Order: sequence, then structure tokens, then C-alpha cells
Amino acid sequence: MSKTYSGGCACGAIRYETQATPVFQNHCQCRDCQRRSGTGHGSYLTFPRCSEVTVTGEASTWRITADSGNDKVHAFCPRCGTPVYLTFVAMPELFAVTATSLDNPGLFVPQAVTYASRAHAWDRMDPALPAFAHMPG
Repeated sequence: MSKTYSGGCACGAIRYETQATPVFQNHCQCRDCQRRSGTGHGSYLTFPRCSEVTVTGEASTWRITADSGNDKVHAFCPRCGTPVYLTFVAMPELFAVTATSLDNPGLFVPQAVTYASRAHAWDRMDPALPAFAHMPG
């Protein structure tokens, strides 16, 4: 039986839902995630196909070139400012949600730490997680 992953922004104007299984769950310590989260990392669940995720509400977006050199598009609520999801220009089929936007954040099970080369000493990750200097290939 598949799980339902649902969530949205703090004010409820943007919602998403999928029964797809995440293909990757990670903590990312790149500078973009640090700046966007206001802390040492961002935490994400990435789903294999945008077409399997239902989104309601209108998100505002902004595009940035990631540490990888590829562009990603961040989506956030224009009313409350909550970061909700992101997409990747080089891999348009993928859809990633922020772990804290889940209705049940306990569904997030991190598999790895990416961009550990950008980590701050005060942002300690679970030492049992594999840590990659960049994004694994």
C-alpha cells in the first residue's frame, strides 16, 4: 500500500499531494539551501514525475543557478512566503518538496547529505548518513 505525501504552505494557500514514492530524500548543505532556509541546510523529498503530483494554489517562483551549474526553480507562497517545492530545469520530470512542508514531516527519511563541502561546523548531520561533497552522480 502506498503512502500519501501531502503538504503545503503555512497559510494553506498552496497544497500538494502524491502517492508516488520519493526517489531521493536528502539534507542539502549548499549555499542556496542555507540562504533560502535561514539555517545550515534544506531537507527535501524528490519525486520521480511532476505529473504524479497534484498542486493547488498559485505559487510564486524564482530561478537560480545551483552549485551544480544547473538552474532550479523555487516555488513559494506569495502570501505567507513559505518555501514549498522546487523543480529542476535540467531534469524537468523531477519534483521536490521541502520536508517541513509535509503535513506529516515524520514521513521524511533522509538517505544522504549533499554538498557537505559547504557545511558549517555548527550544522551537524547524523553521522550515519552518507555525506557527499557535492551531488552524487
